[in-house]
Amino acid sequence: MCGIVGIVGKSHVNQSIYDALTVLQHRGQDAAGIVTSHGNKLFLRKDNGLVRDVFRTRHMKRLFGNMGIGHVRYPTAGSSSSAEAQPFYVNSPYGITLAHNGNLTNAEQLAEDIYREDLRHVNTTSDSEVLLNIFAHELQEQRQLTPSPDMIFNAVQQVHKRARGGYAVVAMISGYGIVAFRDPHGIRPAVFGYRDTIAGREYMVASESVALDALGFKLERDIAPGEAIVITEGGKLYTQQCAEHTELSPCIFEHVYFARPDSIIDGIAVYKARLRMGEKLADKILREHPDHDIDVVIPIPDTSRSSALELANQLGVKYREGFMKNRYIGRTFIMPGQQLRKKSVKQKLNALDLEFRGKNVLLVDDSIVRGTTCEQIIEMAREAGAKKVYFASAAPAVRFPNVYGIDMPAKEEFIAHNRSTDEIATAIGADWLVYQDIEDLVDACLEGANTDVRKFDCSVFNGEYVTGDVDDDYFTRLYQLRSDASKSLQLVDTEIMDLHNESEAGTE
Repeated sequence: MCGIVGIVGKSHVNQSIYDALTVLQHRGQDAAGIVTSHGNKLFLRKDNGLVRDVFRTRHMKRLFGNMGIGHVRYPTAGSSSSAEAQPFYVNSPYGITLAHNGNLTNAEQLAEDIYREDLRHVNTTSDSEVLLNIFAHELQEQRQLTPSPDMIFNAVQQVHKRARGGYAVVAMISGYGIVAFRDPHGIRPAVFGYRDTIAGREYMVASESVALDALGFKLERDIAPGEAIVITEGGKLYTQQCAEHTELSPCIFEHVYFARPDSIIDGIAVYKARLRMGEKLADKILREHPDHDIDVVIPIPDTSRSSALELANQLGVKYREGFMKNRYIGRTFIMPGQQLRKKSVKQKLNALDLEFRGKNVLLVDDSIVRGTTCEQIIEMAREAGAKKVYFASAAPAVRFPNVYGIDMPAKEEFIAHNRSTDEIATAIGADWLVYQDIEDLVDACLEGANTDVRKFDCSVFNGEYVTGDVDDDYFTRLYQLRSDASKSLQLVDTEIMDLHNESEAGTE
């Protein structure tokens, strides 16, 4: 999962893009990048790390220009190499940079096609670089000296025909303008808006509406599935539907976990959806445990707070903050590497004994993926003196890998794999466990919302992939590719260490 932003302004946009990326930091903490355009020249800064660490004053001063794009990266394939940091750049045609949120399901085949048919070189394993080269090739095929909106829309049409998967894209053409488009299913979110200044109207594209809010932009609307928008450097806006067949099927996990609660995605207020998740979950608890002895409901911060608060209200039980969070530790689910996730949990949370001691506690989390975090948290609750520890998940059991941009490479990693709910409760150490029903989750997102959404991508819960191209053979190929990539990285690390040792030996 990543965050993207693009701004066409009337003055330098470096600070605005920086601020927007800071607001979108929850979508990715692995790497960050900004590229700006001024006088047909591009200025780029990107590296591993948080936004505040990647961009220092000396870097910001070099990012000239009234338009630019930015990206915060979450490693969808488990890689944390700085070579994968975005935006990516290609010089032909025109000079194009691109940042992407999502994942292409046919990236391997596309990379082969790019090499053999388009005669282009891809330098990383990132599908974002693949997407950039496809877009650049389709623009170049039109053989025009300068780009135009029609040319760009034609290129995006060809991208939609070739690429499969979930993708929200923002690209910049040097000296011309910014392009943004969304896959034909609208799996990954993207919105755009504007603000009026004395110098004229400025436009902004972002993954979530909260980034527009923070910078004083008015939300215009979501980019429709399959739609592309072009914003010229002079501030003219063009939009066009570029896909032959579209069906709005956004990823429901955005509402469960990834998006900020103050965002609105596809007309759905994330905060209200999470409140309703708590209502639905409370109803299920009352059905399954009508004589429950819960003394207090405690959320696992931060994403589950909204659901836990409404759940407590529905049950008529006290709501308390029982875990204090170290806000300088990142989101554990999107940290690369399982060992880092395990280590970070107790650094991130500390239990308040007075809220646990002698009480029957219901812990509420947004979801349970690997089970590592909730197992440690339940152990912390018992160490703090809880008599009984119950657990509730605002989402159904995660049983299937995500292929549209969330790092869930193998179903064997899930705590719910080949386990019943009671078996999962035993595995994580809970006295009992309740999962949200998938129908209730969908209803929680749709009830009362002003939205065109009629279905969601719920593949992590039901194994139904909306793009229709994901099967067992796909996962077999994917796991093999990742295994080969992991071995290659280990080999490179070994060679680097050998060179280091040889160097050290030569200085003795």
